[in-house]
Amino acid sequence: MTAKLKITAIKPYPVWVGTRNQMLVKVETDDGIFGWGESGLSGREKAVAGAIEHYREFLIGRDPMQIGRIWQEVYRSQYFEGGRVLQAAISAIDIALHDIKGKALGVPAYELLGGKQRDRIPTFASTGDEAEGDVAIERARELRAQGWQAIRFFPIGQNSKDIFEPRESIGATASMLNKAREALGDDVVLGIDYHHRLSVAEAASFCNKLGRGVLDFLEEPIRDETPEAYESLRTMTDIPFAIGEEFASKWQFLPYIERGIHQFNRLDVCNVGGLTEAMKVAGWSEAHYVDLMPHNPLGPVCTAATIHLAAAVPNFAWLETRAPEAKLGFDNSDFFPVQPRLDGPDYPVSDLPGLGVEINEEAVEAESFRFWEAPHLKRSDGSVTNW
Repeated sequence: MTAKLKITAIKPYPVWVGTRNQMLVKVETDDGIFGWGESGLSGREKAVAGAIEHYREFLIGRDPMQIGRIWQEVYRSQYFEGGRVLQAAISAIDIALHDIKGKALGVPAYELLGGKQRDRIPTFASTGDEAEGDVAIERARELRAQGWQAIRFFPIGQNSKDIFEPRESIGATASMLNKAREALGDDVVLGIDYHHRLSVAEAASFCNKLGRGVLDFLEEPIRDETPEAYESLRTMTDIPFAIGEEFASKWQFLPYIERGIHQFNRLDVCNVGGLTEAMKVAGWSEAHYVDLMPHNPLGPVCTAATIHLAAAVPNFAWLETRAPEAKLGFDNSDFFPVQPRLDGPDYPVSDLPGLGVEINEEAVEAESFRFWEAPHLKRSDGSVTNW
């Protein structure tokens, strides 16, 4: 490659795949090389598409190889910098630029991040949103038999579309997990995602109902806006916390990493600012002995980008996979003919140039966006609570 590349088009594709929209972004260049990215702000894809259209106005004509410089410009090009909508847009563009650069140089994206440190990416699997009680435990047995060493449960009531009462959930969920540990033994990692539905008091009560050693991680028990609240909860339990899937910059991670609040970093490359920002958070986490356990609930572009991140960093635990939950349809092969595929409980690291994902653009263009809204949960008294 001798001539300098130029960005010629940036195309946002909010498109329905399976049971939810995916916010895909294609960045094209003047010599035909293009890259794909993905945004992680599920349910607000139209807002992200609008932000991308703003960025497109000044990125046309720029050199896509200058990934770090472009990141700084899109972040600092407005007075009101940052925030989840803008960072989700930046994430998608940044991932697409890594795809372009890898293809232009003929190397996989992990080579742009320092090279490969592992050949296979271990994952954790989930019992599924709808599985509760003995059904969830049986599902965990199946996953264990299929080779998974790390398994995540969801709380009782997780699948409700209307009413969620935290106090009614925590006792039944603790009982389920105590039984699960007894049934599955001590050589498997068990965790639960409470989807930030609890208060500090409710989370502490839940932890106190668990037998010692039952949980290896507690994911997002409370909302993340106030680090001091997590610090308070930290004094009430010794269960490791897995936090960070909603964080939209290294600055949001700052208090959690610096104060030793969490042990597993649920970084999302499609929300935090792409691979550029993710690598900075990874290095910071390494310095504080925090392991990455990346958030990955989206489509194959997110999965591929996260695999390259996981391959390139030393402080990695497990990658979330929803692949065993086939009914979700996020990895539809009609849209993604070339994509990461599980080999048992691991993703092999692809050596294809760029991200190693191919997208059927005609199929994407033919599929329309559908408005999707997460459940607006209430308590029994009619008050609003967290989804």
